[in-house]
Amino acid sequence: MFPAQIIGNGPSGICLSYMLSGYRPYLSSEAIHPNAILHSKLEEARHLSIVDQDLEYLSEGLEGRSSNPVAVLFDTLLHPDADFGYDSPSILHWKLEQHHSIPHLVLGKGPPGGAWHNMEGSMLTISFGNWMELPGLKFKDWISSKRRNLKGDRVMPEEIARYYKHYVKVMGLQKNFRENTYITSVSRLYRDQGDNGSQDRDISAKHLQNQKSKFIKRNWEIRGYQRVAGGSHVPFCLFAENVALATGTLDSPAHLEVEGEEFPFVFHSMPEFGAAINSGKLCGRVDPVLIVGSGLTAADAVLCAYNNNIPVIHVFRRRVTDPSLIFKQLPKKLYPEYHKVYHMMCTQSYSADSDHLSDYTSFPEHRVLSFKSDMKCILQSVSGLKKIFKLSAAVILIGSHPNLSFLKEQGCYLGRNSSQPISCKGNPVEIDAYTYECVKEANLFALGPLVGDNFVRFLKGGALGVTRCLVTRQKKKQHLFVQRGGGDGVA
Repeated sequence: MFPAQIIGNGPSGICLSYMLSGYRPYLSSEAIHPNAILHSKLEEARHLSIVDQDLEYLSEGLEGRSSNPVAVLFDTLLHPDADFGYDSPSILHWKLEQHHSIPHLVLGKGPPGGAWHNMEGSMLTISFGNWMELPGLKFKDWISSKRRNLKGDRVMPEEIARYYKHYVKVMGLQKNFRENTYITSVSRLYRDQGDNGSQDRDISAKHLQNQKSKFIKRNWEIRGYQRVAGGSHVPFCLFAENVALATGTLDSPAHLEVEGEEFPFVFHSMPEFGAAINSGKLCGRVDPVLIVGSGLTAADAVLCAYNNNIPVIHVFRRRVTDPSLIFKQLPKKLYPEYHKVYHMMCTQSYSADSDHLSDYTSFPEHRVLSFKSDMKCILQSVSGLKKIFKLSAAVILIGSHPNLSFLKEQGCYLGRNSSQPISCKGNPVEIDAYTYECVKEANLFALGPLVGDNFVRFLKGGALGVTRCLVTRQKKKQHLFVQRGGGDGVA
């Protein structure tokens, strides 16, 4: 049995494995943080690693683009004043202290890097390359050995994927990683308090509710299978004291839940849309492509269609002046292509007077009512006006949900709203702000997009919070062991 199992091998899972392997961050000897109050706090315990310090105390008063205080803290230690446009060096240095390692496994469907291996390769990442890096290996150093000329700070997703895969290797983490693994169930085992035997068993929810006082919670049982050469499946069953969910949220694209959405001309991902373009199916078509959504993935689809001379109908529910639109948060100089889309959204909107569609036409404050088998769709404005258009394809890009089918209730019970599926923005997993432990399930942790941290620069805070919690509990166990007479020098 392992003290910890990590489900998901993207950047969240990789960073957590790095810290559980014994890598510890310390304040660099000559470092001075621009935040004088924070620097004063760090000086108080300079001899201690950040993992062994009071994260709530250090986080107090800090502000940033994450709602999780430890994420903001760790980000400002790794990238001081990043939100002000500075590329300041980290004030931390890392030491490998193997005696502090906590045995664990990282289970992932593909190679280390998670969903980054499946992203559309033609688009630049939204974040700068150095914001995508993990502790201990500068992205710029790695990419400069791979590329001859670096134009700008933004990079391709496939470069990020290769960096994460290399990171696991160079940091010596490979022994913790298991690829091609698919989880089918994660459940709690309980022990009957009156049972003197050591047999744990799976108790039904109803039976547990009726006789809750009779049972004590034990360990987690993780079941699944691993795909091996030849395509066969090898089942496995693992046990762990703690489980960390680091699955990301890109598994299941969100649907509009409207009539006709299942027709084959309706896509729900960029790879599907890209494949249709590359196959030549959409080239030379007079009918427009319908793109639904107002986020960056929808903007990527608009650019993709526009660059391939495919006319676009762009439908989204918000007003173009909505302050929560992501485009409002992106500096024009750094993200010119997204501001080009936003400019078109604002200036090339549909007018009932002209009834004319250009190469790009936006439909703010509209929604799709239905799709028809003859490749037509019905749109409705906020005022109730309906319009029918003939399409060559439709692409629905309105977000995604994680696949937590291996948990009871699909994991919904872990969210802030237990009646809704887990999502990064609308319904993240409810966690303790400093340990990342699920509020509704002890010894189950969540980090990354599952708790609202969609950017790599912030998900590293989750790894710090979880590591701090597990290390603290391990020390308490060792202390109890010594108190009970186990400290006779025998390991």
